Amino acid sequence: MKKLIAIFITALVFCACEDDVQPKPKGFLALKYPAPEYHRVYMDCPFSFEKNKIADIAPAREAHRCWFNLKYPELNGTIFLTYKPVHNDLKKLLLDAQKLPLEHTIKASGIESETYTNDFHQVYGNFYKVTGDAASQAQFYVTDSLNHFLTGSVYFNVRPNYDSIVPAADYLIKDIRHLMESIRWRVE
Repeated sequence: MKKLIAIFITALVFCACEDDVQPKPKGFLALKYPAPEYHRVYMDCPFSFEKNKIADIAPAREAHRCWFNLKYPELNGTIFLTYKPVHNDLKKLLLDAQKLPLEHTIKASGIESETYTNDFHQVYGNFYKVTGDAASQAQFYVTDSLNHFLTGSVYFNVRPNYDSIVPAADYLIKDIRHLMESIRWRVE
């Protein structure tokens, strides 16, 4: 009888130790980018700005001296910068710059606009953050309202998939904001 009770208790213990199967939480890719280190860039252009040390300056395809790109090899992205002098055409330049983000509304799930004003350095502009599977995740323009007009936009060298590029886009958005805040027009 003692053997039968021992077998029964042993069987009961083994049956009671069943693993409770639960789904594992989804894992997320943890991308780590270096903390930004900025330094001032002086070029043969009527402005200077601060850029992140991980960005490389490359000339734009066009032969304009103040059109260039900030390439981020680690992020597979680029900030395209275009400078135009103002020649009594500020209204046209503003309209063109404000229309550009709207071209992404087909694929974008949202576009947020922020006004930037720095009276001390005479830098005024708008920053546009684009969410969704749009080709460009951020665009901006700055001007002094008299002589200078600079536009910029972020593009990645991959097919737009917002969920995949969010960490890199957020990193470049911070760099764009810093670039806007560090613009200094050269007095000629």
